[in-house]
Amino acid sequence: MSDIINITALIYTDSDAADRALRDVAMTLMERGFRLAGLVQHNTARPGRSRCDMVLEELASGELIGISQDRGPLARGCALDVGQLLGAMQVVRAALDAGPDLVILNKFGKTEAEGAGFRPLIAEAIEAGLPLLIAVPWRNIESWRLFVGAMAREINLDQLTADGASLYDALGLDLRPDEVREPAAKMPQPISMRH
Repeated sequence: MSDIINITALIYTDSDAADRALRDVAMTLMERGFRLAGLVQHNTARPGRSRCDMVLEELASGELIGISQDRGPLARGCALDVGQLLGAMQVVRAALDAGPDLVILNKFGKTEAEGAGFRPLIAEAIEAGLPLLIAVPWRNIESWRLFVGAMAREINLDQLTADGASLYDALGLDLRPDEVREPAAKMPQPISMRH
């Protein structure tokens, strides 16, 4: 029987909150022995610049990859260095071969909404039968839905925050402090539903 792939989209309006949420989930799962692949984002303010520096952390290796272009002190538009983003994708591609328990991608952003960026990487994770957690800004929700169709479930990060609910509960993760996992344990349902 074929695998049922569960893709989880963390829908948000506050990009800093989404970045923090993905980093927290990734660090918590790695501490408990889960094997992860993918990218989480760290933003660093740069003095004299209106835009921050964006750095991606590849979860399998811990490699840090800068993806910002310095376009000058008054630049306000997109500062994404697409070449660096493609390099980050290659690092993640190599990690997919190891069969991680979960793939986390920091964003289905403007580049993905326009048909490029992480789209091939998302497709590869799905084809490999790997569960995927990705952040999707509300402004890109229609492009996301057209891309994945009915394969993904959505969790509204803004609503969770407003309700004081736990992202771990929404993801179906029982992470009690006394819980012990063997290394390379599989994600519990509903993140990964395998038959």
